[in-house]
Amino acid sequence: MKKIKLTYLSLALALALTGCSTTKVVMYNVDTLPVKKEKITDDQLQRWSHLDIITDTIPGMSVDKAYAELLKDKKGTKVIVGIIDSGVDIEHPDLVNAIWTNPKEIAGNGIDDDNNGYIDDIHGWNFLGDITKENLEYERIVKDKTLTDEATYKKAKALYDEKMSEATQGRGQLESMTMAIDEADEVIQKELKKEVYTVEDLEAITSTDATIVQSKAVMKKMLSFGLPVVDLKVEIKKELEGALLVLNGDNLKTNYRKVLGDNPNDLTDTKYGNNNVIGPDKDEALHGTHVAGIVAQGRYNNIGGDGVASNNVEILTVRAVPDGDEYDKDIALAIRYAVDNGAKVINGSFGKSFSPQKQWVYDAIKYAEKKDVLIVHAAGNDAKDIDIEDNFPNDSDDKKTEFADNLITIGALNFEYGENVVANFSNFGALNVDVFAPGVQIYATTPENTYRYLAGTSMASPNVAGVAALIRSYYPKLSASQVKHILMNSGTKLNSMVQVGGRNGEKKQFSTLSKSGRIVNAYSALQMAAKMSGQ
Repeated sequence: MKKIKLTYLSLALALALTGCSTTKVVMYNVDTLPVKKEKITDDQLQRWSHLDIITDTIPGMSVDKAYAELLKDKKGTKVIVGIIDSGVDIEHPDLVNAIWTNPKEIAGNGIDDDNNGYIDDIHGWNFLGDITKENLEYERIVKDKTLTDEATYKKAKALYDEKMSEATQGRGQLESMTMAIDEADEVIQKELKKEVYTVEDLEAITSTDATIVQSKAVMKKMLSFGLPVVDLKVEIKKELEGALLVLNGDNLKTNYRKVLGDNPNDLTDTKYGNNNVIGPDKDEALHGTHVAGIVAQGRYNNIGGDGVASNNVEILTVRAVPDGDEYDKDIALAIRYAVDNGAKVINGSFGKSFSPQKQWVYDAIKYAEKKDVLIVHAAGNDAKDIDIEDNFPNDSDDKKTEFADNLITIGALNFEYGENVVANFSNFGALNVDVFAPGVQIYATTPENTYRYLAGTSMASPNVAGVAALIRSYYPKLSASQVKHILMNSGTKLNSMVQVGGRNGEKKQFSTLSKSGRIVNAYSALQMAAKMSGQ
């Protein structure tokens, strides 16, 4: 692994919070750090979120450094991390040793042994039953305007009309894009003689052949979305299928929820779902399996990627996030379930723009706060300012005043340090995003014993949940609120101008994009945790 020259340390490293302790908390100031010019290697890309911004000039979280220097001779306690998501492949070889098992339940006896209302909940609970797809929340509101007030209904209806117009135009564009990608990808694979490639690989192509030049331009544009080609094709296919559903009106005709048999507008109706935390189709557990892997896949076991917390955590799975928008009821019950079963950190890589029963979720967040549980939540992938635009769930009903201090909202970083360090899809907000973390090209577990690169604030959130779990493992006396503020206050601070808001966005000062203006750093966070714990 090629490292930046040691002379750069004198430009970028400062010591702070020295106090009376012999442990000094390393606080990074990287505004004078030269932008990395070398191409990121395949080895670096596979685990870039664990690297160090000083030694590698890659905006990772210094996880490797923390293990090597701070945790080498220490033993932590197990921390249960709740993963509220689409389901987790708990049979994946790189996760199987990190799966939570309910000590109060006897497997397969058909009895609710722990009397919590959920029969045989051995590894968690599935609030979706056999559902994989769902309506978006604005579609549910358009179908039933009694779900919310008149102003919100009008907003949802306006969005529906806008989506209908976009679908009309987008169908042709998506079909053309699919064809262009397939053709260009085939040309580039042949030229590079490999199936997986990066923007840097494209830049290295010197051929003047017209077809290759055109294909290179197409794929550079496609890779700018922050996804590998194979995943981009999947997302475009989903977008096309979604456009067709909108145009055909199928989403308004279908009641996906009917098969569960519950009343989604009655929070007391809890007898639904099942104990299959993978879900009815392993492939549909892609998102949740990847999220779980970021936190808990094995470190240095010579397979796949490395988890942030690995041997220090147990993954408790709550399946509540479908392909579509989650129900507020499911999320509220999922949070409470994870809390009641011992989770000290909960990851929520989901979100939406409408929340008819938001108070149920707010109350669940407050319940978690009373039980000293930290909730780590993804900021969202709409490249918008969520100080202005709605984004649920959150911890502030007016976008100004927090009603709880146990929820931390995470924006996503790109692996390219410099003006493109913020992922072009990431939401931001000086008040409603707390801190940023790696979220582009993150390598982790996927169903059926596989691994893939995925991108999103969905990936940034579990990176932070992993660091939070490390803190709670080695310094268990620290509260959820203390851990939240350690994550925010110990991070790497940036003041430089960066691109935000997607391809048509603008440049803003990084320090204005979140409450902390920082990037999560595991090394500094663990040092600060040690200091706060008097160690």
